[in-house]
Amino acid sequence: MFRDVTFGQYYPSNSFVHKMDARVKLLLCILFMVGIFFVTSFVGFLWVTLFLALAIGFSKVPLKSILKSVKGIVVLLVLTALLNVFFTKTGNLLVDWWIFQIYDDGLIYAGKMFLRLVYLVVGSSLLTLTTTPVDLTHGMESLLKPLRIIKFPAHELALIMSLTLSFIPSLIEETDRIIRAQKARGADFDTGGLVQRAKAFVPILIPLLVSGFRRAEELANAMNSRCYEGSTHRTKMRVQKLGWRDAVGISVVVVVFSAIFVVHATKGAWSNLVPWLYF
Repeated sequence: MFRDVTFGQYYPSNSFVHKMDARVKLLLCILFMVGIFFVTSFVGFLWVTLFLALAIGFSKVPLKSILKSVKGIVVLLVLTALLNVFFTKTGNLLVDWWIFQIYDDGLIYAGKMFLRLVYLVVGSSLLTLTTTPVDLTHGMESLLKPLRIIKFPAHELALIMSLTLSFIPSLIEETDRIIRAQKARGADFDTGGLVQRAKAFVPILIPLLVSGFRRAEELANAMNSRCYEGSTHRTKMRVQKLGWRDAVGISVVVVVFSAIFVVHATKGAWSNLVPWLYF
């Protein structure tokens, strides 16, 4: 049931994106997440689609693994689309039935928000699939290092975030194991209404919480037995260095999203000349 969830998992490969510096990939992912909200037309989403296709191609990550990450937000996608369709009351009226009214602007907003959410999940999944948890920890710690001036625990925060990502696949695997064990004892998770299915998952929560606390305790004991101290200055086996791949990646992303920001800022001046650009 939960085997298709790929968020937080690492896909080993020897690709162009895998060899990029983790700090650069983190910054580019943040820029991508911010820039996607400045895309206001389907033509812009087409360019973002081509950019993502290029990034996925250079990462050598199977498209099936990327698309699996979208399965976890199917309910959110459907709910967001329905809210935009039924609660947007601008534009031309297309359907007027009972208490439901559908306008063309509602359909357009729903499509754009749908694409934004999908691209956000795909972009973040591409980051975790091409970067190991250790590299993510070092990258986040390096980016947060200037905050040490104000006594900000950069290393501890980066470690917590990295451990959270690394625990996601193990908890998903544990949940799937518990569900299969419950099914072997006659439990039914696939029939009934939404409320009945939700009640069927209640017996899973307790063993899952117990397993999570047990894993956390084992990890804490392992770190203590190795005399781990996060507050001390720790050396790294592999020092992160910027290379030509990082320069190419930065250049491509900056050019693409600089064009998006410029188009967004000047849409009032160009909308009369090329109205299809802002549809």
